[in-house]
Amino acid sequence: MAVKGRVVSLIVIVTGAVCLAIGLVIGFLARQNGDQVSQVARQLVAEADPSISGKLINEIDANNIRDNLRYLTTKPHVAGTAADWEQAEYIRKLWIEQGLEAEIVGYDVLLSYPNISKPNMVSVVNSSSGKVEFASAVTEKILNPDQNQTGVLPPFNAFAPAGTVEGDLVYVNYGREQDFEQLTRDLGINVTDKIAIARYGKIFRGDKLKAAHKFGAKGLILYSDPADYAISGVDKVYPDSWWLPGTGAQRGNVVMTKGDQLTQGYPATEWAYRSQDKVLKAQLPQIPCQPIGYDDAKVLLRELGGSDSPEDWKGTLHNVAYSLGPGFKSGSKFQNLNVKLEVHNYNVRRMTYNVIGTIKGKVEPDRHVLVGNHRDAWVFGALDPSSGTATMLEVTRAFGKLKKAGWSPRRTLKFCSWGAEEYGYPGSTEWVEENMKSLLTQAVAYLNCDTAVRGNYSFRGRASPLLKAAMLSATRKVKDPHNADITVHDTWAKYDPAGGTLNEPRVNVLGAGSDFTPFIQHVGIPVTDQTYTYTSAWKISSYPVYHSVYETFEIMEKFIDPDFTCHKAVAQVLAELARNLADSLLLPMNPADYASAIETFANASFSSFGGIFAKKDGISFDGLYSAVKNFSSAANEFSKKIENVDKNNPLAIREINDQMLMLERAFIDPQGLPGRPLFRHIIFAPSSKNIYAASSFPGLSDLMYGLDENGPEEQWEEVKKHLAVIVYTIQAAAKTLS
Repeated sequence: MAVKGRVVSLIVIVTGAVCLAIGLVIGFLARQNGDQVSQVARQLVAEADPSISGKLINEIDANNIRDNLRYLTTKPHVAGTAADWEQAEYIRKLWIEQGLEAEIVGYDVLLSYPNISKPNMVSVVNSSSGKVEFASAVTEKILNPDQNQTGVLPPFNAFAPAGTVEGDLVYVNYGREQDFEQLTRDLGINVTDKIAIARYGKIFRGDKLKAAHKFGAKGLILYSDPADYAISGVDKVYPDSWWLPGTGAQRGNVVMTKGDQLTQGYPATEWAYRSQDKVLKAQLPQIPCQPIGYDDAKVLLRELGGSDSPEDWKGTLHNVAYSLGPGFKSGSKFQNLNVKLEVHNYNVRRMTYNVIGTIKGKVEPDRHVLVGNHRDAWVFGALDPSSGTATMLEVTRAFGKLKKAGWSPRRTLKFCSWGAEEYGYPGSTEWVEENMKSLLTQAVAYLNCDTAVRGNYSFRGRASPLLKAAMLSATRKVKDPHNADITVHDTWAKYDPAGGTLNEPRVNVLGAGSDFTPFIQHVGIPVTDQTYTYTSAWKISSYPVYHSVYETFEIMEKFIDPDFTCHKAVAQVLAELARNLADSLLLPMNPADYASAIETFANASFSSFGGIFAKKDGISFDGLYSAVKNFSSAANEFSKKIENVDKNNPLAIREINDQMLMLERAFIDPQGLPGRPLFRHIIFAPSSKNIYAASSFPGLSDLMYGLDENGPEEQWEEVKKHLAVIVYTIQAAAKTLS
């Protein structure tokens, strides 16, 4: 019995020990799991590490950006060429080295090139004998040995159709629709079957070609007048300054439909349906177009006859009267001769490549902040786009260094090097189209940096109203590149003030013309674009050597940003803006700024059209102003909700962020604007008369162009219909904040 008792006791002791061990293990695991749960809970409501902002800004190095730009501009890299692929692969490898995940995504798109064996040309000919009395230069004059490379394409306008036309020449100023209207209506010049010559500037070149065709011209010649591109005089130009020499010509596309021309609205993947030739032909420009230098344009314009042009149509070419034509003047060496325009461009499908680099978020990896710049250039592209590419590569290096040190953003950061932007941004557009469904639910914002530096005067930022406050906040943290005692914000507010009592700069909304377009116009993702630029007092439409062979590393280093501090400032602003959006607990978005913008847009529309509306029955601004009031009220209430949110409640945080995420989407109409189905943003979009410029309530502006109270009733019905769409859209957006 004693033995049996000892056995029982031993069993009890062992069982107790086992139970105790199990209890200890359970307790340990429970405590460990509890710690893990607590850690996750803390991460869900954690504010961003305040030290990261300063570390990131201080990490940006101007010398690295200089080195990036030097590499990127060593050779021409037109989209669809071997050099374009070479740069894409270089960036992919660099991003992996910097600590990012990276991949290349390709699309098969339609591109356009000049025929090297049959050069485009503008000439003056004797139609009877065929003798050529004058011919424009086929290529730009080489002014630096580095420019003499086999990959340099001669000046051309991409997607301008091949064709040869001959006839009288007519000067049409900037080639805007209002210029053609003034020419035909007020000045009595018929442009039908004539060849028009227009100076670059003011509007997108494709809008010039569209207007020329609308008014009956059979061809268009474009040139850069010294009044717009060499304002210090033609004797003070490159290589002695940054102003355009007379041999320089601006390349660029003239297509009005954006993205891949063959797969409009859908990604240009292997299995995509592609438009038939007759559809494509109707979609692309209809008349030939060719750019020339102002030295060649002077030869033509000096001999033009006809009446004198209005004073504000006159450029600054020496000994040129800027007569209107048509045809050459009596006594001219070109009297009774014709202008001949020969274009031999061809369209061909080529692969273009996007490089996508990723730093995954640690808390909300399903929310993406995107930063992008295009990589392709018409020649060397030192300003457009390579100043932006060089800047973005330094931003990714700085983020990558933080990641290697153990930091990760709250949300995922995606960096995008786009292909073929110069052809109407098919690289970014096809990617947006392919990823449309996920972008709708995941994308927080898209930050564009096309041309980071185009001058050294002041920073300039454009943004969706939702991101205005975040952009201003970033510029307050970055020192001015010329004066370390003040900030980028201070200089910007001084040189481009918004007006009013607050010391704030003007932050305009965006039109089109770069890779931000599909994000805001197709999906409704808030966007920004930032650059360092020249003074607006010059009243020039672009930097002088834009899209010419002279846009080189040399001109950037010698004349524009010698120490690369302007590049550094843009990189710092871009990095801080991306960090704020990717890492802040609450998204740094302000719906109240949107309410102010919409009210401003409504007042501007009333000023433009209110008088005409008053003369028509059944139409007024009452519904619009009611919707604006409701939206403002909802935005104000939402601001209070943000102020009072329980920051320890992750569901409350996510709810507010989701509401802000969806606000921009609410302004998208799936049917698009009247006559422009792929431009879908009801509040702002590019002007139909100038794709570079933004237009508020663009559908209304388009429908009201040239319309008075006696206009066609069917058009007035379209106005009423679209006004109702605007009212509905603003009301619906207000509900997303409720």
